[in-house]
Amino acid sequence: MASCLLQGCLGTRHLGKDEYLVYRQQFKAPRNVSRYKMAELTKIEPNRKFLGLPVHLLAEVYYLGKKHYHPEKLEKRKAAKLEKLDRKISLTTRAKRLNNLQFRKQQIQAKYDDRQQNGNVVMQWGEPLVILDSTRVEQAVSNMENYLFNNGYFRASVGFSVEPAYFPKTKTIRYTITPGPLYVLDSVFYSFPDTLLKNLITGTLADSWLKKGEPYSQDVVLKERERIDLFLRNNGYYDFSQQYIEFQVDTVSARPGKVWIKVVINSPERRASHKRFVISEVNFTTDAAQSRPGISRKKETYRNINFYAYENNYNLKILSQRLFIHPGDLFSRQQTLNTQRQLANLDIFKFVNINYDTTGGKFVANIFASRFDRYQWSNEVGLSVTQGFPGPFYNISFKKRNIFRGLENLEMNGRIGYEGVAAATDVGNVYQSVEAGINASLLFPQFLWPLREEARFKLGRVNPRTKTTLGFTYTDRPEYKRSATTANIVYSWENQRIRRFDFTAASLSIINSSLRSDFSQLLDSLFQYQGNTLRFSFLPSYVSFTGFGMSWNHNNYGNLQENSVYLRWSVESGGTLQNVLTLPVIENRNLEAFRYLRLQADVRRIQIIDKSTVLAMRFNGGVGYSYGTNRALPYEKYFFAGGSNSVRAWRPRRLGPGSYRPEPSTNPERDGLYRYQFEIPGEILLEGSLELRRKLVGFFEGALFLDAGNVWLFSERLKQDSEGNPVENGNSKFRFNSFYKELGVGTGFGLRFNFTFLILRFDVGIKVYDPARPEGDRFVLDKMKFRRPFGTDREPVIYNLGVGFPF
Repeated sequence: MASCLLQGCLGTRHLGKDEYLVYRQQFKAPRNVSRYKMAELTKIEPNRKFLGLPVHLLAEVYYLGKKHYHPEKLEKRKAAKLEKLDRKISLTTRAKRLNNLQFRKQQIQAKYDDRQQNGNVVMQWGEPLVILDSTRVEQAVSNMENYLFNNGYFRASVGFSVEPAYFPKTKTIRYTITPGPLYVLDSVFYSFPDTLLKNLITGTLADSWLKKGEPYSQDVVLKERERIDLFLRNNGYYDFSQQYIEFQVDTVSARPGKVWIKVVINSPERRASHKRFVISEVNFTTDAAQSRPGISRKKETYRNINFYAYENNYNLKILSQRLFIHPGDLFSRQQTLNTQRQLANLDIFKFVNINYDTTGGKFVANIFASRFDRYQWSNEVGLSVTQGFPGPFYNISFKKRNIFRGLENLEMNGRIGYEGVAAATDVGNVYQSVEAGINASLLFPQFLWPLREEARFKLGRVNPRTKTTLGFTYTDRPEYKRSATTANIVYSWENQRIRRFDFTAASLSIINSSLRSDFSQLLDSLFQYQGNTLRFSFLPSYVSFTGFGMSWNHNNYGNLQENSVYLRWSVESGGTLQNVLTLPVIENRNLEAFRYLRLQADVRRIQIIDKSTVLAMRFNGGVGYSYGTNRALPYEKYFFAGGSNSVRAWRPRRLGPGSYRPEPSTNPERDGLYRYQFEIPGEILLEGSLELRRKLVGFFEGALFLDAGNVWLFSERLKQDSEGNPVENGNSKFRFNSFYKELGVGTGFGLRFNFTFLILRFDVGIKVYDPARPEGDRFVLDKMKFRRPFGTDREPVIYNLGVGFPF
């Protein structure tokens, strides 16, 4: 009976007579050899076990799908669908419909090819049994020996044995790895075909990857080959390639455990030296996709660059600022790519192609660009999740390119959305919120600032832009209606494609709020009895600020091939203009004005553990200080903690400030100990998260997370009773010697549906440490409860919905 159960759990009942399951692999190796890397090199990965138990659940899923997999029927359906589409294509004369049908044919072809190669959907969710194959084991040994050799272990050897595992029809593969001595680099020599090449390369040896005393590595050798190749191709050597670079490795002449490397730059065939190419002419065709029989393109020359077009629609002075190849310059691969990228950044051209013509004894750069349609409409309907509650939205946008013939783009967009939001003054209830807005922006491909012409050409390398925006937004919530008219001007530029800088020269907003009477009375009560200044944020107000921000995206944050980091920080000075000017609009309309400083930083990191598992980390912090007479921040400038993208064990915006206690619940069976009636704005924010993400099966992914954070105020919030007497109710002020005791800590687990184009997220947040509770009773992990009734001695778990990853 036990044997039958194990066969079912392990899936060995699917094996043939002489087949065995690879249950595990073991590696015997010294500490200087990575066992994880060796396991990766074998290309033999034993079946994943369910919760670490001898249960191959995914294998059972695979063979369940295989029962219903019929390749011959699949081939017949594929042929029938393609034949039907071919008939439609043969009868179609309209170009647009023809393109749609051909695209549809490609989709069907790809779909059935994938099914034929990888099985049906259920099979792809699972995984086949890993069957012992002596050929694969021998290949694994060869892979490990090659890897060790390429990393300086020239005398390495790998042996293996196959032994019975714990269960019938299962085997364990044991590898014994003997790396031998590690060879290190002793000397590097160079051989050049000509003096010019020698002088160029020897001037860059400080940047060489080959360092004396470092262990030999084939990867380092390849990096050095790539470095030399890129350097020469950026210094005029147009037809140079890596095949001319040879590395001769010598372990005989060197001392024991040492290696000599000779780098040889070989000459090209039929020439004694490599030629440097100087650009003789640059031709730019700005309408390459157009054709007008019998009509020649007009030529216009600006800054020694020849522009060709049937009609000159662009300001050549501005367009030439994005060109970094000029007559008389040495060929540079990097400058060619920079030109291509900066022309694409204009959002004017659909494609940009650059090639070089070496015929006739000249070296001519030809740039061909095809423009986008000048007018563009787009519509979008979708579902957004705000504060953990879904709601539909509709976007419409219009774009007119090159509106003033100076490569400027006009964009207009409108949005309306109905969202489910947690009420700002209630708990456990979800209300409909209407969010609507319209914006018009004008994007200039240069800085709108009086600069010299040469300065503008130098700045063209950093993709300079000036964006002016005028917008109106409207929010209708159960507690209030709020509208804002905003105008701003922002200068932005980029550095090395991974850093972006934004300077907001001015952002001006006039905000009007209409409060429900009970909400207005509540704000007055909070101010009277707790000193809460939130009521000033809902008065008709004028908000202005100047700000600067930077974002840094290292290794394309979020990719699953290598570790990546994302950093964003910003600083704002609000009310700066009021410090030097008296603005009549404030006095004439009796608007509340704000003066403040605000700083925020957000850093995130993705650590790749293996091909199925990543560790995501985040820290988010900020400070907002008001120095105006009202001692308040604009509502949008406060910080909040709690919710699906914050500390997930608390309801949206309900954590804090500090250890300040919310009102006791009037219905503990429904809410738990506290009611969490109000949104909690803070002036200081600290929060961090750790999240372990792992692929489960198909598009299902799981996650375990730990969140910690809170918000605080600069001043103590004192609670008073109805007679004005102070009441002790915890601390809301940030103090360096105690803030760490007031961090709310939550943990939990989540399930994600990763459809590549869309990620749906469901997280369960569980409180671990609640700073609002009295000291000695703040550890509440053992008080968690998943459903009502809760009571005062239980903590309800929080269910979060979201779109995309939380960070």
